[in-house]
Amino acid sequence: MANGHEGGCLCGAVRYETGSDPLRVSVCHCTWCQRRTGSAFAVEALFEKSQIVIVGTTSKFRSNSDESGRWIDLEFCPKCGTNIGFTFERLPSHRMIDSGTFDDPSWINPDRFDFRYVYLRSAQCWSEVPPGAKAFEAFFPT
Repeated sequence: MANGHEGGCLCGAVRYETGSDPLRVSVCHCTWCQRRTGSAFAVEALFEKSQIVIVGTTSKFRSNSDESGRWIDLEFCPKCGTNIGFTFERLPSHRMIDSGTFDDPSWINPDRFDFRYVYLRSAQCWSEVPPGAKAFEAFFPT
């Protein structure tokens, strides 16, 4: 695949390949992403589900957004616990892939892709957004 990218979990039990570049990349500062990543934000690449092939079995955890009440299905490796990504009720035909799980995440670049910094109202004071970035206090308008 010309624009495909590979990745997986820490232990190698779950692998995936994308068949395209992402539609966009979200840098999400919501409290849910902070908790699930154990960090100040998550960097998530959005793909159509049909463009993702996952090899191995993932476990799922369904959560409901504290803001919208809609479901979010988190997928992770059942052996090592690595977050692979998630699907969400708002856009069920798509999947977010956690960018740090790509074998070489350096190709995910704001000069190359549509980056959006979201839920900045929950951002930690020590987390900075680059000047001129597309930034939103909550989710961006659809």
